[in-house]
Amino acid sequence: MINDLLTLGMLIFLQAVLGFDNLLYISLESKRVAPEHQKRVRRLGIGLAIFLRIALLFILVKAISAFQKPINFMSLQLESTNIEMTGHALIVLGGGLFILYTAVKEISHMLSIQHLEEGGHEKTQRSPNVAIAWILVMNLVFSFDSILSAIALTDVFWVMATAIIISGVLMIALADHVAEFLKKNRLYEVLGLFILFIVGIMLISEGAHLAKMKFFGHEIHAMAKSTFYFSIACLVLVDLVQGRYQKKINHERADVAGAPAAASETPHAE
Repeated sequence: MINDLLTLGMLIFLQAVLGFDNLLYISLESKRVAPEHQKRVRRLGIGLAIFLRIALLFILVKAISAFQKPINFMSLQLESTNIEMTGHALIVLGGGLFILYTAVKEISHMLSIQHLEEGGHEKTQRSPNVAIAWILVMNLVFSFDSILSAIALTDVFWVMATAIIISGVLMIALADHVAEFLKKNRLYEVLGLFILFIVGIMLISEGAHLAKMKFFGHEIHAMAKSTFYFSIACLVLVDLVQGRYQKKINHERADVAGAPAAASETPHAE
């Protein structure tokens, strides 16, 4: 029992760490709906995602080998390549490509003149049901690795299911705070989009590695988790330093602009 509780604590921590990028995506996706529906979309999306994760956990426990077997009609065997597309690889590759596309599209939209004229708001909004559907689909992608990691740590179903429920409740509690923070600090939205960009690259590399793809004759290796977190840390550090430096420049400009004005207001001696 003690070992199960220790494993449960480890799994909750693992789910929380691996769920950060999922939470970031949910916060950005909820912005696409009308403001009065955003909170409901986040909570309902995460709530349904908890049940989806438990269902996926049950399926993977019962049929994990099926996801690791090559899909015959999608496997290619040529002289220069030997692609073995599995269900796991297909889900990870598809999710990575979609996240990469979403990040690039949002970054390009953010830099467009139209975005500035509209004050940063989307001209066309999604319906709450569509946004929830996308949250569930992307949750499936983000869940795959965390559930496989959980299966590798323990074979006790209630421990894994409890960790998923607790981490889901934590995500519901934090979702509104993350969304509100991004709303008040819109410059950090750029940081969030580039984090999603790296997440997409990581998932694509992992999916390609699982499918044994090669690029110009060289085997594609999955991005190491340590490399991923180091990249994220560098992005956050650069953003923090740049923000502090920008504030310093603004203060210096304000001082320079205020000095001549103060001098002009000083009465001349007769």
